[in-house]
Order: sequence, then structure tokens, then C-alpha cells
Amino acid sequence: MNWGSWSAFWHMGGYAFYVWGSYAVTLLCVVGECLLLAHRRRTLLKTLNQMHRLGNQDGNETPT
Repeated sequence: MNWGSWSAFWHMGGYAFYVWGSYAVTLLCVVGECLLLAHRRRTLLKTLNQMHRLGNQDGNETPT
């Protein structure tokens, strides 16, 4: 597509709400997914650290 001006580009032929809304929803989903993955990773690392500490307190050796 060839846009004559920046305002035509932003207007998207009258479909700006749908086009930019779709990009906004997609961006929101991607950011939300990244945040959820980071939270899941932190939780998993905490759980693994707790399991490692509990294993060391019981005198059990954990495999490395």
C-alpha cells in the first residue's frame, strides 16, 4: 500500500479503529504473556530453591 501522507497512514482508509485496535490488543496479549512467563519462572525458581534447601536440611544430597 502507498500512503500519501502520515495522516492517511494513521487513518488507514477509515479502518483505523480496527487496525490500531488489533495492534493494541495483540501488544497487550504479548506483554501479558511475557509478564506471566516471568512470574511463572520466578515461582518455579523459588520452589526449586526451597526444595534444594529442604533436601540439604534433611542431610540428603541432591544430584547436581
